[in-house]
Amino acid sequence: MTEQNWNTLLSVIQGDLLTHLPAGFIIDCPWLPNWAGVKMIDFFTNDETWFQCHWRAAESFPEVLFLPGYWSEFGMCTEPSAFGARCSFPENEFPHAHRVIYTNEDIDRLPRPNPKTDGLLPFMLKRLVKFRSRIEKTGQHLRFSVSRGPLNIASYLMGTTEFLMLIMMEPERAHRLIRLITDFLIEWHDLQKTTIDSIDGIFMLDDLIGFLSRDQFIEFGLPYFKELYDRPVSVKFLHNDAPCRESAPLLSAMGINLFNMGIDVSLNELRSLTGNNITLMGNLPPRDVLAAGTPDEVERGTIAMLSGIQNSRRILPSCGGGMPPEVSAENIRAFLKGIASVR
Repeated sequence: MTEQNWNTLLSVIQGDLLTHLPAGFIIDCPWLPNWAGVKMIDFFTNDETWFQCHWRAAESFPEVLFLPGYWSEFGMCTEPSAFGARCSFPENEFPHAHRVIYTNEDIDRLPRPNPKTDGLLPFMLKRLVKFRSRIEKTGQHLRFSVSRGPLNIASYLMGTTEFLMLIMMEPERAHRLIRLITDFLIEWHDLQKTTIDSIDGIFMLDDLIGFLSRDQFIEFGLPYFKELYDRPVSVKFLHNDAPCRESAPLLSAMGINLFNMGIDVSLNELRSLTGNNITLMGNLPPRDVLAAGTPDEVERGTIAMLSGIQNSRRILPSCGGGMPPEVSAENIRAFLKGIASVR
């Protein structure tokens, strides 16, 4: 992210009324390598390929806020690998982390990982250190520490259904697991920030938030996310593209100031639910419109999305979730054209 891009993002979060709305997209392995003409396995295993993919996106769309920007990642395998998860990497499909908890009692024996040495984390961080000077020579800067959230990681370690059952049947053990993951994540985010001193934001992705009732989230999510977001950075960014009506009124209490949602709630409704004090990043349908639509359909959909909001303060136009596979450069340009058509 360039200095200008970063300042634009801060202005949006502060609620400034901008002359021209920027576009923002979360980009990572489901979209970026295939868009750049390479296979996912090469994106993960070849550092130069990883760098070139991000550089090409930034050069092709310099006005777009790509978040988090030069994301060093291994898909959903990144954090579970530190807990010992076996990871599968098909040649050109999304990688998968296999569970490590098969009985609830396994939680009691699960060690806390060391982010400096365990799993894929050292490779992820070393890539950023290795390429930081080249990234900065292009005018970009590394701004975010990144991870999946504690509930999301728990679901990968033991299975989504099993984790949700644990919350209902053995709440004390569920807390024990979430506490272990949260402590690990605090150390992991701190390590990223101390290693890369340009970092001034935290970004977490956690769709499991949307699987909980309000009361369940207050008990099993809110206190842990508050700890994680309680750090001296300018941007506190959360992605959850599962249903969010139950948790949306609590986003401010979590401490976040930027939220990327799915498509089940309109921007106007989310404004009401969040008290109109959180920047909303969304929410054009990602698969059915941004990826599958024609450029004309993308442009019309973008205009309709933005025309329906009451004002553009604290709105960052995007799709509902991360950039999906198979979005073309033409459709991104149509999205930008649609934003420019709305004054």
